[in-house]
Amino acid sequence: MSADKAGGGPGKHGRSPRVIAVVVAIVALVAAGVYLAARPARNPTALIGGAFALQTAGGKTVTDADFKGHPFLVYFGYTHCPDVCPSTLADIADALREIPDAPIPVLFVTVDPERDSPATMADYVSSFDKRFVGLSGSPEQIGAAEKAYRVYARKGPPQSDGGYSMDHSSVVYLMDKSGLFVESLDLQRPAEDTAKELSAYL
Repeated sequence: MSADKAGGGPGKHGRSPRVIAVVVAIVALVAAGVYLAARPARNPTALIGGAFALQTAGGKTVTDADFKGHPFLVYFGYTHCPDVCPSTLADIADALREIPDAPIPVLFVTVDPERDSPATMADYVSSFDKRFVGLSGSPEQIGAAEKAYRVYARKGPPQSDGGYSMDHSSVVYLMDKSGLFVESLDLQRPAEDTAKELSAYL
């Protein structure tokens, strides 16, 4: 009689636990694959935007809920910005002039609440379009809004005249009627093309 038969060796009794373990592993992998396939994919755009509470001129507090029901744009900058902010706001205004009756608010949120009061913000945006809304608030409120929109902002070193600049990201956020982020608005094209895209979300 062979050693395999005599001692039960690596015969069917020796392999069974190994085979069972392999089968269990395969079943687990298949089950995991089915779960992942059936689970809704996480939308990365859901990470941008959210609740905020900021002030307009006159001390009125507005929140994200006040702008739902219509698409709206959000842009972070500051009134002492020498070039990027005013040129970006001007490009937005050019697009809005193509659709003068479209109810699309443009929220210009300061990243420099130390110098930009609600009144300062309101006065600044008044030269662009009546649909622009200048928003400021306490450093804590501004910080919360920046965090919600994943905005980078940092105060630069003091200048010889006592002033300073603000380093900040420059993104125009297009939000839909529900207040959900759609995309970063492309302003590097003719104003009428931007206006046409905005109209699609009305």
